[in-house]
Amino acid sequence: MKIYHNPPHIYLDNTIYFITAHTYKEGNYFNTDEKKQILLNRIAGSIERYQFKLYAYVILDNHYHSLIEVTRGSNLGNFINIVHGSSSHEINKIDNCQGRKIWYSYWDTCVRNNKDFFIRLNYIHNNPIKHGYVTDLEKLEQYVFSSYPIYLREKGRDWVNDVFLKFPVIDYTVCEPEE
Repeated sequence: MKIYHNPPHIYLDNTIYFITAHTYKEGNYFNTDEKKQILLNRIAGSIERYQFKLYAYVILDNHYHSLIEVTRGSNLGNFINIVHGSSSHEINKIDNCQGRKIWYSYWDTCVRNNKDFFIRLNYIHNNPIKHGYVTDLEKLEQYVFSSYPIYLREKGRDWVNDVFLKFPVIDYTVCEPEE
């Protein structure tokens, strides 16, 4: 019997997806810069392989978010499988834990319109603050496992601030740092 994802994945061509993936049992498997860089490299390599476009990303110790435009929706599942499989293999090699389960699942949502895109962009960029990795926007500029510094460099501070003001993340709450 084949088990289907609930809710089901909807694979559409030429569509922007907001993707969230969590590690198995919320394990902090990406707890070093080296491990986060491995995941970022796997995402970038798969983006190139499938000719997708990466708009935004953030990588934290136990999850990541991304905004990705896919050309062929049917490739999204393969894209995720390659990113998760290759990053798991590499992290398990580093930790000497071959075969350990790293990823739990992923969730995808089709971006509905321009407003939805920018709200999700802001959510992604605020995620290191939300989860206590950095305390404010100034420190967020130094968080290299987010596309936020890239947007600052390429679009400028005025543009980034304007997007934050025009498209606020309504249900944004800061999580207490774990001890």
